[in-house]
Amino acid sequence: MPPFLKISVLSLALFSFGTLANSEVTTSKTSPTPQDEVFYGIKNNLEQHLYQLPPRIQGHYGIRMYRMTGDEKYANAALVDLYAVSDSQNFYACNLDKANFIQSEAEKAISVLGKGPRAKARKKALEPFPEFLFYTDVLLRFSSRIDEFGLTGPCHDKLIKTLKKAELEAGLTDKAMIKSWAAQLINYVYWAKQLGVGDYLEPYKQAFISVYPDNKDNKLNKKQYRNKLYGMTHFIFAASEYYQHDVSPKEFAWILDYFEANIDRILKDATDDIIAEVGISFHLAGLSDNPVVALTQQHIINAFDKEEQIIPSPMGNPALAMGEHRNVLAMMLLKWPEKLHKGPYFGQLKATKKYLPKQVKEKS
Repeated sequence: MPPFLKISVLSLALFSFGTLANSEVTTSKTSPTPQDEVFYGIKNNLEQHLYQLPPRIQGHYGIRMYRMTGDEKYANAALVDLYAVSDSQNFYACNLDKANFIQSEAEKAISVLGKGPRAKARKKALEPFPEFLFYTDVLLRFSSRIDEFGLTGPCHDKLIKTLKKAELEAGLTDKAMIKSWAAQLINYVYWAKQLGVGDYLEPYKQAFISVYPDNKDNKLNKKQYRNKLYGMTHFIFAASEYYQHDVSPKEFAWILDYFEANIDRILKDATDDIIAEVGISFHLAGLSDNPVVALTQQHIINAFDKEEQIIPSPMGNPALAMGEHRNVLAMMLLKWPEKLHKGPYFGQLKATKKYLPKQVKEKS
């Protein structure tokens, strides 16, 4: 694509946010509720600065706000994400048959994990599965995202063939892997199922429960307890295809009952991100009236920094790029819609259908 066209597309994608921040105000003549104050404070702050954030962050926000509202103005921010993931899939999927490509890229994927304690634990857990991260956090991640938009990306057939041959179950159900990143693994499980390249849900569920039995919670330190909670919320989030539709409260009663029974420890030991996710889990199950929702909402309201107009990190950092995930979760928790919206299906939306990347096509 010529450079000026890329600039034009991205400019179009971001232009609509120029006036968004000031367009949402409470219409009530009475004082705004604490929920409104936090919701609109975060919303205005993020949307005033959205164009300054990395494409992945813009896309994350736009996708979630579209699914909450169905408003096409958010599809443009999500379109930025489509360009990024399509370009990535074009590189990774179309080079799969090159000699040593998978091995080389798998090593790179592991090398960028970082050097902190969590990164070291993840690298050690990956030692028996050197190519696992490439198949999951690269191929599955990009292709499942494009699929969510009703599209297929470049070299799709080659990618699917490669994933069907990949041996993922051993890595997904490994004890050390689950202890290192439970939530990410359940994402991979549902992405594989979504793309039809493997059904690992039941083996992973049983492995997760065996690693984190409820009667051993007293032996979990704060980090491991958070990892357990984060994994549990993502069973529900992934089943909803990330806020595109409701989930069955019966299917996930084992999680929802646990949250309700352990809400005191959750509010004490979990991060703001996880606490918001616990409340959203009840929303997704159609149980917004459950007392857990109100408790998590109050916690999030109390965490709001009025001066920064954001919920800062556990260390007090108000940076938007680092905190968008936490804060869009807070918005979702505080103002859950009556209806969720699938997509966005860019090829069907007036705002975006003329601006799709050339590497993608609508699913047949």
